[in-house]
Amino acid sequence: QVQLVESGGGLVQPGGSHQLSCVASGNFFSVHIMGWYRQAPGKQRELVADINSGGLANYAHSMKDRFTITRDVPKDTVVLQMNSLKPEDTAVYYCYAEAHLTYYSRSAPYWGRGTKVTVSS
Repeated sequence: QVQLVESGGGLVQPGGSHQLSCVASGNFFSVHIMGWYRQAPGKQRELVADINSGGLANYAHSMKDRFTITRDVPKDTVVLQMNSLKPEDTAVYYCYAEAHLTYYSRSAPYWGRGTKVTVSS
C-alpha cells in the first residue's frame, strides 16, 4: 500500500505565496504520477497539477501561471508552490499518486487525507 502525507496547509493572505509538500511511503515498487487536487466548499474535486516520473508537469489552466509543481523522484516527494493566491484558491488540497505495488502490477490511485489552505485577509 501507499500512504501519502501532506503538509503545509494554513492561512495565507491574498496575493501571498504558500507551499505544500507530500511524501509517499509504504511498500510499493514505483510511483508513476504524483500531484495535487483540491476541493473547495460546495464544489467538486478538481485537478491542480500533476507530474510524472520523467518530470513532465500538467496544470489546470487557471493555475498554470501561478502554481509550480516539482518532484523529487528518489524521495517520492512532490511540492506545490502556490503564488499570487486568491480567496477562490481556498480549498482542501489532496495529494494524489499513481503507484505500482510490484513490477508487474498496474498502477493504482492513492490519496492523502488532505490539507486545508485558506486564503483570507
